[in-house]
Amino acid sequence: MIVIRHPEVGSAAIAALYARKPVINAGDGIGEHPTQALLDLFTIREELGRMEGLTVTMLGDLKYGRTVHSLSRLLSMCQTKLHCVSPDILRLPPELAAELKIRGMSIQEHSQLEEVLPETDVLYVTRVKKERFEDQAVYESVKGMFVVTPEILKQAKDQMIVMHPLPRVGEISMDLDADPRAAYFRQMEYGLYIRMALLAMVLGKA
Repeated sequence: MIVIRHPEVGSAAIAALYARKPVINAGDGIGEHPTQALLDLFTIREELGRMEGLTVTMLGDLKYGRTVHSLSRLLSMCQTKLHCVSPDILRLPPELAAELKIRGMSIQEHSQLEEVLPETDVLYVTRVKKERFEDQAVYESVKGMFVVTPEILKQAKDQMIVMHPLPRVGEISMDLDADPRAAYFRQMEYGLYIRMALLAMVLGKA
């Protein structure tokens, strides 16, 4: 099989048209990241016991964040409520928001995490990627706008989780790592098992 990660949107789909072997999309630029979405959904189920009826808050770069794009589409199948918290220039793409609403998903956009944190079951944090910006001054203006700390999480539920596709670059304080609600390292371990299972299924070994 071919596992492809490429900077151009749609690259994996083009490869699949011509390849004579199965193709797995491991990330196509700012487009999609399907295997990450699978492990993210698995993480939510393992950590909270269900996927339906949850309130999910996505924080950070929602415009270029391919993990956000893929996960939100899966969550739209699970009767979840979605809060989007981001700088104005990094909001969820309007066409994606419209697609999710057509699927019946409740979506609300916010500028402050504190507005929605108390009702959040899953806080999904993404980093602002420097390479996505042509103007580095713009990047500098938004990179540290949201930082999740133990102090902020005092407003959150006792039974909730914090997720991140990793690596992080300052948007989650390392002081939070010891909090049992910090699920991001367990999330990465789940990713190993999910991708093993995916490889086995594609190769007919499952």
